[in-house]
Amino acid sequence: MNKNIKHIAFLIVGLIILNIANQSIYKRFDVTEDQRYTLSKTTKAIINNVNSNLFITVYLEGDFPSEFKRLQVEARQFIEELASENSLIKINFENPDDQREALIKRGMMPSQLTVEEDGKLSEAIIFPWAEISYGKKTTVVSLLPNAIMASQEAQLAKAIENLEYSFSNAINLVTQNKEKKIGIITGNGELEDIYQYSFLSEVAKKYRLAKFTLDSVATNPQQTLQDLSGLDLAIIAKPTEQFSENEKFVLDQFITNGGKTLWMIDNVQADQDSLFNGAKMLAYPRNLNLTDLFFSYGIRINTTLIKDLYAAKIPLATGESGNQTQFQNLDWYYHPLVGGNPNHPITKNISPVRLQFANQIDTLTNNIKKTPLLVSSVLTQKVGTPTFIELQSIADEVVENDYKSGNQLFALLLEGNFNSAYKNRIKPFETALYKENAIDNKMVVIADGDVGKNQILKGQPFDLARDKWTNEQFGNKDFLLNTVDYLLDDTGLMKLRNKSLTIKILDKQKAFKERTFWQFLNVILPLILLFGFGIVFNYLRKKKYSK
Repeated sequence: MNKNIKHIAFLIVGLIILNIANQSIYKRFDVTEDQRYTLSKTTKAIINNVNSNLFITVYLEGDFPSEFKRLQVEARQFIEELASENSLIKINFENPDDQREALIKRGMMPSQLTVEEDGKLSEAIIFPWAEISYGKKTTVVSLLPNAIMASQEAQLAKAIENLEYSFSNAINLVTQNKEKKIGIITGNGELEDIYQYSFLSEVAKKYRLAKFTLDSVATNPQQTLQDLSGLDLAIIAKPTEQFSENEKFVLDQFITNGGKTLWMIDNVQADQDSLFNGAKMLAYPRNLNLTDLFFSYGIRINTTLIKDLYAAKIPLATGESGNQTQFQNLDWYYHPLVGGNPNHPITKNISPVRLQFANQIDTLTNNIKKTPLLVSSVLTQKVGTPTFIELQSIADEVVENDYKSGNQLFALLLEGNFNSAYKNRIKPFETALYKENAIDNKMVVIADGDVGKNQILKGQPFDLARDKWTNEQFGNKDFLLNTVDYLLDDTGLMKLRNKSLTIKILDKQKAFKERTFWQFLNVILPLILLFGFGIVFNYLRKKKYSK
């Protein structure tokens, strides 16, 4: 009796100890093959900066397509992993059905999906968004990629791959105390504000923007350089006037002092609006006096135009019906539709980018690492300038043998130690900030000044991601936003965009065709086996006890 009491006492004490240990020790194990729930060092560093309550509200509750239940589960498991790393992260899943208007006003637009069930197609609307609040800051997170995918299943797979980057990027945004500063360079005929609004209004949500004119270089170049050096990134969008030696030296020294640069350069004077107005225009080289500057960085922007058979469309009047002019969208080979580098975080999973009268870039051998970002198809033709371009040429019959110039490079990432273009030259002016080279700097050069130019509709800027006439969707905005993020990324956050997972998706067509077999296997066969077992068991039992 005493022995039994001791055993019971030991059992009770053991259970109490296990319960205490369970409350104080918590450990999650990631047993997935691709370690999809294991947080990167970058993500851990970001969430460790959370020192007060951070609220994550996910609008993936309610009745929506079964395959998107997978996105709900994956999102829940991932943010639970965030919360397990930092207990100040609070999670809430909400049904958006009774607050749709409020969500749309906060920038969370619904997605319309095509759902296939029992071989029938139907439409469904979901809100694939999350909202993150930290103190007085709030931001939203899109849980579905904008890229054009081959199928809805592929879109879902990319959405799951992007979960860590999307949430880490948003948390980093709301927890940062110091915003990076970006200067929009003016003074050399760059794009007007209204034509950059679609792109820059998105940039302004994450960074501090300010216009910076180089006009003051003429009177006080030293002060201009000092002021410019206080910025983290300079954006030079489609300059049309020559840079003076003083202005070039200011930009050169901004770079050697660690400043990042995003160049959008047209080396040929050719504009779509001019062509529409006159049906014919002269395209000729534009001298920006930047050739030696780029040469020192190891690149050359040529003065040839590139025609590509894989191109965007433009609307042209093809006749009249009654009093109405009839328009048709036709391929315009001077507007290449180019793909992004699938292996770089700037361009991974973005839609094709539309360029307009673009030039191609040649690379030169030096110590700078050069990564192609935008490349044409192989079906290209080089057009030397000066040359006349006529709108009616769109009707010319295509001769494929004329389009065999191969892939052309349009955008390039340069990383490394940049030597000053004035290292062994007479300096235009003396400055205490002079440096011969930059250590571990970055820049992106795009050989098209219109890549970030949005259209105007009824006096208002139109979305850069779409064409107002054809309604085609492009990756221009995503490409430029990713470029800015990459150039200003000091934490390695952008590398999370290269995360790849193996997502196994159900083949719906095969499942529908074989549904009878699987229904039999899962429902009828177990009943038959159970019934057969009962008969055999009853027979053996009778046989045993009848003797």
